[in-house]
Amino acid sequence: MMCLVSRTGRELQRYDMGRRLVVGCIPYRYKNENGELEVLVISSQKGHAMMFPKGGWELDESVEEAASRECFEEAGVVGIVECELGKWSFKSKRQAIYHEGYMFPMLVAEQLELWPEKNLRQRVWMKVEEAREVCQSWWMKEALDVFVERLTSTTFIKQDFLNN
Repeated sequence: MMCLVSRTGRELQRYDMGRRLVVGCIPYRYKNENGELEVLVISSQKGHAMMFPKGGWELDESVEEAASRECFEEAGVVGIVECELGKWSFKSKRQAIYHEGYMFPMLVAEQLELWPEKNLRQRVWMKVEEAREVCQSWWMKEALDVFVERLTSTTFIKQDFLNN
């Protein structure tokens, strides 16, 4: 059974040299038999921006557990968190401080009807190109580019292997 309440507060937040550590995820799926890739974006809590799920990495969890938790809390999806896409340093929009952001892809196994932030956020599946247009954070766009490059190179390696 899953808890339908999001974690709040900063008591358990991880920091490194004064920078808050945050973790985000790019939830994705293959839409149909043609294998069309879609990613899931969510609205900010105030509804003015679109982004990928992300939030604080807490002391009592691994970075992968934090990524999974953020996807569940903010987007209502669960799945397989894959290898890290990278780490970015970015300035907080609310305060004049920097954060370190880690991003992961998540292959979505299930989309839930109820989740902790259902009443705070909208979620939308879209093509990668559309997500890149609507995403407001430069570092999340870069993570999306890394993700697409990884998928593209993996596809070429698989095709080459199968052809030989």
